[in-house]
Amino acid sequence: MSPACDGVVETSSTATSCSCRCEEEDVVKPDEQNCLHCKIIDQPSYFSDFIRSDKEFEKLWRILLSSAKGFSIGAGLKGGLSIFSILARLKKTKLSPSQRKAGMVSNGEAIVKAVKETLRYGLFLGAFAGTFASVDEFIAAVGGHRRTASWRALVAGAIAGPTMLMTGPNTQHTSLAIYILMRAAVLASRCGIKSKRFGGICKPLTWAHGDIFLMCLSSSQILSAYILKQDSLPHSYKSFLNTHGGKHAAILQGIKEIASGMPLTNLDGIEKHYKSMGVNIKLDPEMKVPCTIVHGNQSCQSHILSFLRQAYARALPVYLPVYLFPALIVHRQDLLKRPFTILGKGLFGTARSSLFLSVYCSSAWMWTCILFRIFKTCNIPMVAMGTFPPGLALAIEKKSRRIEISLYCFARAIESFFTCMIDAGILPKSKKFDRADVVIFSLSTAIIMHCYAQEREVFRSKYLNVLDWVFGVPTCETPRGKQS
Repeated sequence: MSPACDGVVETSSTATSCSCRCEEEDVVKPDEQNCLHCKIIDQPSYFSDFIRSDKEFEKLWRILLSSAKGFSIGAGLKGGLSIFSILARLKKTKLSPSQRKAGMVSNGEAIVKAVKETLRYGLFLGAFAGTFASVDEFIAAVGGHRRTASWRALVAGAIAGPTMLMTGPNTQHTSLAIYILMRAAVLASRCGIKSKRFGGICKPLTWAHGDIFLMCLSSSQILSAYILKQDSLPHSYKSFLNTHGGKHAAILQGIKEIASGMPLTNLDGIEKHYKSMGVNIKLDPEMKVPCTIVHGNQSCQSHILSFLRQAYARALPVYLPVYLFPALIVHRQDLLKRPFTILGKGLFGTARSSLFLSVYCSSAWMWTCILFRIFKTCNIPMVAMGTFPPGLALAIEKKSRRIEISLYCFARAIESFFTCMIDAGILPKSKKFDRADVVIFSLSTAIIMHCYAQEREVFRSKYLNVLDWVFGVPTCETPRGKQS
């Protein structure tokens, strides 16, 4: 028998036109018993209801599944970071009464806070994925899949953006919003590069070493802020820099005071710090070059070598989970087939990324010492100049990771730069946009999801696979679904 919708139904005795064609051509309607299509249209059909309900179930299932997968990613990422943070805390001794009075939280309180943040981030990404899928399906149902295909994901991504508030109504995520904006800008630039209209304008963006130059710019702002104005950096990032910068707060304060032309007020604190390390020094309150403050009795050369070894030991625990988790989760099937290959790549990646971070931090002190020695002075422009070359250490990393790291650092640098400008009174502080991070994030997710729906080739395969896994392959009624 021919399909019911082709207009002809062949029976054992006759071949008659289907009822839909019969009505259009004003011919006699055939016997309903001989026309399968007539039965479907003219009589109540459980089959058609089943098809309709099955499609609705698929849409609902896509929404629920996207929410669950989004929650698993958010909770998994935040929870994984929290676990390593808690393990690091547990290695330390218990808080003394003086530390308690200073406002430091106990290990138990830190665990409770980590669990809450893990749930919040899980709910945030789960709600984002569910909201996007819901709005996407709603617009498609109301306006039609094909008619709305060119703009549906743009609107859905923008509407899903405010789910960021689920991490806490008073929790600012400026760095995250700027980073996502940078990712959106990269995707938009890739779209521009391959277009005929904007290809010439976007050509400079294809510079092979642009990621390293961007890292150098970011490094100049971030490391200068680390020494001169730590309040402009997010708390978590400030803690990261204090750990891997490898210098006591008293040392940083001394460098800041010399660079800012202020009198040295904490030389005793610096001397006590070195004495606790078994080094006895006497600092000159009239010094112009802070090398003695930075590395005590060591020479600049020996300090860099010893600092590099210590920095590498500090960097290994940072990158081990970065490469371990993907090996266990993303490559779990290949891990059973090729365990030595997968683990070998993970260990090599850990070693290389740890080398990058250790060289980056040690070269920052190396370049500042070199400039201080050459020009026999220390000031703010000298600090900014000395913290620019350390960005070259990014060349150690794999090419695919360079853009990720440079964009992440650039987002931090932008936030720090504008915070410094506002605190200096150069830029006014806007009171109308208390949650500008939500607006920026929504704009960014709109661009990213539009590119995901319409310009899929601008994504790297690993990101595209993650997005497809979370949001699911669209139904066959969309042009994108038919191509897949």
